[in-house]
Amino acid sequence: MTVTNPSSDSVVAPPSDVAVAEKRKAGRWISDWRPEDEQFWTEGGAKVAKRNLVWSIFAEHLGFSVWLIWSVSSAFLVAQGFSFTPQQLFFLVAIPNLVGALIRIPYTLAVGKFGGRNWTMISAGLLLIPTLGFAWAVTNPGTPYWAFCLIAATAGFGGGNFASSMANINFFYPARLKGAALGLNAAGGNLGVSIIQFALPVIVGGAGIFGLVKASEGGIHLERAAWVYAGLAVAAVVAAFFFMDNLEGAKTDTKSQLAVVKHRHTWVMAFLYIGTFGSFIGYSAAMPLLIKLNFWHQPSPDVVGTGINFAFYAFLGALVGSLSRPLGGYLADKYGGARVTVVAFCGLMTGTLGIVLTLGQLVPATSAAAVEANGDKFAQFLGIFVFVFFCTGIGNGSTYKMIPAIFRKDAMRDTAEGSPERELALHEGTKLSSAAVGIIGAVGAIGGFLIPISFNSPWVTEPLAATKAAFWIFTAFYVVCAAVTFAVYLKKRRTDSGYVGV
Repeated sequence: MTVTNPSSDSVVAPPSDVAVAEKRKAGRWISDWRPEDEQFWTEGGAKVAKRNLVWSIFAEHLGFSVWLIWSVSSAFLVAQGFSFTPQQLFFLVAIPNLVGALIRIPYTLAVGKFGGRNWTMISAGLLLIPTLGFAWAVTNPGTPYWAFCLIAATAGFGGGNFASSMANINFFYPARLKGAALGLNAAGGNLGVSIIQFALPVIVGGAGIFGLVKASEGGIHLERAAWVYAGLAVAAVVAAFFFMDNLEGAKTDTKSQLAVVKHRHTWVMAFLYIGTFGSFIGYSAAMPLLIKLNFWHQPSPDVVGTGINFAFYAFLGALVGSLSRPLGGYLADKYGGARVTVVAFCGLMTGTLGIVLTLGQLVPATSAAAVEANGDKFAQFLGIFVFVFFCTGIGNGSTYKMIPAIFRKDAMRDTAEGSPERELALHEGTKLSSAAVGIIGAVGAIGGFLIPISFNSPWVTEPLAATKAAFWIFTAFYVVCAAVTFAVYLKKRRTDSGYVGV
């Protein structure tokens, strides 16, 4: 059986993996890619898409780990002799999130400009800058705070990897599988947050893994983590070179991609994504310090501390939030993204209210006695916080299902079924949704900057009071997000916008 290539008058072989390989030009460019064609998909397309997904996850995973490397290492800096205040430490973990948010738009556009495989190689190579800079900074006791801030800012390169990876994988999968595929891709990346928070304490010689691993007698060596991730970044470049592909159909000019900024729903979804992904990355960055400041007391670096060691548990939140993300995508495929998103925001409201009530039972951790008293509430604090992370993952998966569904509805509403115009419109809709991923991801990630800042606002002198005030604000914000989702995507009106039920 043969298949006619719509881009030419030639007849091509069935799209087996071998046939797809034959369509590659120099630089592993695939010229014919039709995931919505079931024969194309089953006879080779699915295999190629899966291979690209696997290595995209690997590169994105490393990006997230480097992006959040300061979230856990910052809690070790004081023990290494750097005299930074809580305000300085919270700002240090927030900087990479701001940079990661800002560069997501150019990273997304880069996929259409350079190709997904090519940009994966470049973006993975850029991770050498923050890792090698980190190794230099932590091994020099005289490194000034401004230098730490500058190096932490370059860790934001890892945050940009998410946007380009999601935009790239969006082209590889058919609409019916996008929720699951994008959910898996994002979850693999999000797991990088948990893995760095889980592994870094052990790699550098600290205690970790629920206390099963004891601290090394040789002290803390933060630079070890930097060398490990620098080596993995090189491995990601090599893997992308040999195993990933560029799609000719994904190429587009910047002007056409930026047309999504005029689409009203790009900004609605960006607002909602602040509530889901912004919460996930913001809480991930701040959780180690929150545990340390409220449940740990160490008068000086030379004195053994007492209380709850953040390294034992800080990774749990990001782990649960990462693993629940593909579940959110799956549920969105089955029940509709908007319905699942509303449920996720209701869960976030409940969880943050529970955290506020728990924080109200704590006292400032200024002494060993205070820390001991707070320790009785740690299990409650951790359990509720993990539930909050679970809800962020569900919401992340469901919102990213909604994005391509919105642009697909545009294409289907404006064209006739089975017409060439619809096929072209659906292809252009995929391009626009991939560009929208970058815009939405960039705005959403800004929440990752605002949350750590809110937890220790300079105008609130007591950290615990700042934390409680921040969670009240977050609760109110989730109420607004749930209301917006319901009003725009679930409430049927006399004049239906056409997006109800995405």
